[in-house]
Parts: sequence; structure tokens; C-alpha cells
Amino acid sequence: MEFKRPFSDEEWQATSKPVRDYIVYLENTVARLIDTVNDLQKRVDKLESQLNKNSHNSSKPPSSDPPFKKKKKNQDKKAKQKKKKSKRGGQKGHKGHQQTLLEPGKTILIEPELCTCGCTNFINDTVQPFYTHQHIELPKIKMDISHFILYKGKCQGCGKTVKTKLPEEFQTGYGPRVSALIAELSGSHGASRETVQDFCSSVLNFHISTGAIQNVIDRSSIALKSVYDCIGTVARTSPVNYIDETSWFLSAKLQWLWAMVNKKVAFFKIHNNRSKEAFEALIDDWKGILVSDDYGTYKKWEHGHQTCLAHLIRKATGLSESKDESIQRFGKSIKKQLQLLTHFAKKPPSEKQWTNFYSQLLMQLMLFEGADDESGTLARAIARQMENLWTFLDEQDVEPTNNRAERALRFGVLWRKRSKGTQSEKGNRWVERILSFKQTCRIKEIATFPKLVDTIQCYFKEQKPDLSWIY
Repeated sequence: MEFKRPFSDEEWQATSKPVRDYIVYLENTVARLIDTVNDLQKRVDKLESQLNKNSHNSSKPPSSDPPFKKKKKNQDKKAKQKKKKSKRGGQKGHKGHQQTLLEPGKTILIEPELCTCGCTNFINDTVQPFYTHQHIELPKIKMDISHFILYKGKCQGCGKTVKTKLPEEFQTGYGPRVSALIAELSGSHGASRETVQDFCSSVLNFHISTGAIQNVIDRSSIALKSVYDCIGTVARTSPVNYIDETSWFLSAKLQWLWAMVNKKVAFFKIHNNRSKEAFEALIDDWKGILVSDDYGTYKKWEHGHQTCLAHLIRKATGLSESKDESIQRFGKSIKKQLQLLTHFAKKPPSEKQWTNFYSQLLMQLMLFEGADDESGTLARAIARQMENLWTFLDEQDVEPTNNRAERALRFGVLWRKRSKGTQSEKGNRWVERILSFKQTCRIKEIATFPKLVDTIQCYFKEQKPDLSWIY
């Protein structure tokens, strides 16, 4: 760094050499200190940027957001609502969701009896229904208990004692409906064994041990295997799949829960690693269009790829909050362009709109891809994935974000946080199968419990369950 001295060269030469040497030493020291301060400032900015990262400006999950920031967000939302002075509840233009009238067990007719004028007689032709009020009540639960009394007797021919055998479908001691309920609570709702035990005792009025609950879950897992395999087959033959992964734990050892989701099914698989090997184990021989984030293994996909724009937008949001004006300017600009590109999924652009968008995007990338900072890193990353940014405009049933897979994984994330993962490979298989079953039912808008009852009932009868609903 060069300093402009506030005196002429003649005055400098007239100064004694020791003084000049000392001034040069001070100048060099100041230059080094300025460089140190600049380096430290960059480190502070980087650390503050990492500290301020959340699910809105990075790839971090919403569950990792600090609670005090969530509170601030809610407070800001309430302040805006207060400023607008809008009433609570559904706003004007909001589509209502009325309660569905169910099939009644009985119908009670209530006719008018007394008019305000005191008259009790009404014209027959005018008496007609005008409104149906639905009253729902839970009947007193009485479990259907069957006792099978087994007999034995001696054969008259040989004298051998012969004992009767219990029919196969009743050997477990728990029928398909109560087994499906336990599986529903444990798997589809993530309840602990103790919670299920308490529910059975408090609501159903029967005691069941946690070991028996585990046995019911194990049988339900075996019953769901054919359903799980069928879901995997449908997923691996789909033209488009949304894929994502999250951490999982087996006896405190890190593993990965992978999700392969499309418009028909959601297929889950737990693997030891987050790697190419794990990815290939998930997809098998599938070769369709992949929608994903920018994880390295995904970027090497050669059969059509849509990069998740939501991930890039969150990264751009993070840059837009930087204290560095150049990085902040790039973040705001590229975020605006990516949001516009996402909007094209709902309203395809005209030729002029596309030309303007494309030229502005290229200009921003060219200006910043040589930068030796976060803006350059993001610019180069976007430039490398350029061809995968708008696949959704050319291919049917392709969306610009990977929200399908992220939503499907959400319950798995909550399960992991609640239970700390699983304790055995058998437990992993249960998680894979019940998650695939639950999320596939959600996609198809099918209630899980009736399907679980049918599946477990077929297992007890050693029959193949109905799989047509999966296709």
C-alpha cells in the first residue's frame, strides 16, 4: 500500500536518514495493520453470515431455525396484520371448507311447534326442511373379545392324545383392525410404544405390553413388504422423480434416509451413506428426469435434470443480506431473476419476456463469476447448471422446485428428532415401509387406516393384498 506523504521530495531528502527510516517503518506497519483489519473484517462478515443463516436464506431445514428468530418473525407478522386492521379468521374471498354431511345412523325430524304470535297451527304445504344440523358422537367402545377354548381328547384307535389347533388368522391374539390401529399410531402418527400402550388402556380399555406392541409392528411391517415393493416398482418406472435425503440414525450411528417421490408414489430407503452408491441403490435401473438440489451426485445425472430453484433462491437471499454492497447487490439481482424464472411455471413467458430474462441473467453471471467471494461462488455454480434451470419449461410434469421430496421427508425428519432414529435393521425396514405407505396414501388422498386393515387381514389369511390402488 502506497502512502501520499504531505511534503515534497526535497523536504523528504532534507530529513535525516534515521527519521526517514522510522517513517518508512511506520508506513509499512500501518499497511500491514490495514491488511490485517481487512482480513479480519472479511472473517467477521463470513462468521456473521453463517450465524444469520436460516431456512429462508440457506439450505438449512426449518427445524434448525432458532426459536427467538421464529418468535420475531411471528411478531412481525402480527404487527403487519394489526397495521392492516383485518379481522381474525378467513378473509374476504377465502374459499370456505364446510363440514361434510356423513351418512346418519338415525334422523330426527324437528318441526315448528309455536309461533311468536302464540299460534300452534301451521299450513301443511309450508312445513318443509330448511337446514340439516349434524351431531357427531363417539359410541361407547366395547372391544370384540373372542375366547377360543381348545379341546384335547384320546383317540379310541391308538390311545394317542390329540389337541385341536387354533386357526392361523387368530394365532397372534390381535385382529387386523386393532393391529392396524397400533401400526397407524406407531407409524403414521409416530407415537412411542408407551403412548400407544396408554391409548389402548385409556381409550380401548385393554392392557397391552410394549413387547406385544413391538410384535404387532413387526407383523405389520412384514404385511407391508409387498406394498412397499410395489411402490418401489412404480417409482422406478416413473418418467420424473423428485429425490432428496436427510440424516437418520441407527443406534446413534449416522445413516441416511432417501426419498424418491413423484405424482403417484413416495418411495423411501435407508442407506449407510450419502453417496453415489446409496443413490444407485435407491433408483436401481431408473433413467428418468431427476429433480433435485445441487448435491454433487445429482449434478452428474445424464438423463434429464431440473435443479431446484428454491435452493438457489435461498442462497441468493443469504447473499442479499450480506454487509458487502457488491455481494448484496448480486444477491438481490439474481434472486429476482430466479423468482421470475419460477413464476414462468405458472405463466409461460412470451418470446420478448424470455429474451429479457435470459440476457439479464447472463449479464449478472458474467459480471460476477470472476469474483473471489460468495457472489462469484454462486455465479459459477449457476453457470455450471444453466441447462438444468428451466427443464420444467420443456418437459411435462416437471416442477421448478424439489418441494415434493422435501415435503415427503418432513415426517421422517420429525420422527428422527422425536425417536433419535432406530435401534435395529428391522426397525429401518419398518420406517421405510410405513413412510412409503403413508406418503403414497397422502399423494393419492387415500385414508391409511382402511388400507392397513386390508393389508394386515390379507397377511393373516396368507393372501396377496390388493395393490391396484398404487398404480
